[in-house]
Amino acid sequence: MSDSTTRPGARVTKPSDERVALHPEPDTFKVPDRRTRPGTILADQYELTERIGTGGMAEVWRGFTLGANDFRRPIAVKKILPNLVGQPEFAALFTEEARVVAALQHPNIVPIYDFRQDDLGQYFIVMEYVEGLDVGRWIISHLTQKLPTPVPVLVEIGIAILRGLSVAHERLDALGEPSPVFHRDVTPSNVLMSKHGAIKLGDFGISRAMDRMTMTTPGVVRGKIAYVAPELLAGKRASVASDLYGVGVLLWEAATRRRLHEGLSDFELFVKAGKGEHDALGEIRPDVPVAFVQVVDRLLALNPAERYPSAHAAIEDLAAAAPPLRLDSIARSVAIALEATRR
Repeated sequence: MSDSTTRPGARVTKPSDERVALHPEPDTFKVPDRRTRPGTILADQYELTERIGTGGMAEVWRGFTLGANDFRRPIAVKKILPNLVGQPEFAALFTEEARVVAALQHPNIVPIYDFRQDDLGQYFIVMEYVEGLDVGRWIISHLTQKLPTPVPVLVEIGIAILRGLSVAHERLDALGEPSPVFHRDVTPSNVLMSKHGAIKLGDFGISRAMDRMTMTTPGVVRGKIAYVAPELLAGKRASVASDLYGVGVLLWEAATRRRLHEGLSDFELFVKAGKGEHDALGEIRPDVPVAFVQVVDRLLALNPAERYPSAHAAIEDLAAAAPPLRLDSIARSVAIALEATRR
């Protein structure tokens, strides 16, 4: 005869197939694994195959768009780093990048195809996959081979960056009012060179449109210090002139195969960069045309007012600094650099 009463404090159990878990099993409390692995499929449409880059805020994966009848299109996917997921500031910057760059349609800007959330609610950006290398690796390949970087290619790189920046600087909002975007991170790793000869400016992750000025935390200098204009280090707002300074640093480094500021501590770098000090390009590369040196010197002027008034103005002088390239010159240069980096 069973006892229908229960003693105070006694544990009530039911048959195993009807067990009620009053206390969840330990694995119920596990934090979702936010790490991305090869083979991950996002939003049932994008397959990730290989991580190709990691920055301070995000990681970039190579992958494919999946379609009907085994359709596959190469893409790049950018995701917020797992340790930053859930932090509103980074989510806001990421969303801003997608919103702004989607409106910047130009052959010299890496286009954004899509902006979505995965099953865990993490944002990701789908972009063009540029098969080739970045300018940083291109410079290193010449250093490794002990070859000077060819000035005509340097000119083409500079013109491509400036064309992309001009589109961002001249952006209009939905009402047709000026709403410029300043890149704020023009560095060798953010300029991509396609094996087919295209040159594209990417990673507007820390850019800021005029209608989103409060997005950046006050007092925080975003970007790599060596490429940040002196006035930004002094607390001034980003501008056309500050982006042009970044172009100047990039061209100086590409021409010399050296860092503009080498062997310095963070503090020393901050001080020296703030003073706008740099060695004379013409002394390091006496073979470089004077016209090219003059363009770079003007881009690197300490006083923003002494730089070019616009990217278009810089393009005009830069285009006159070297003879035009053959149509396949960039592609051949990239192929040689890729071969050198594989050795």
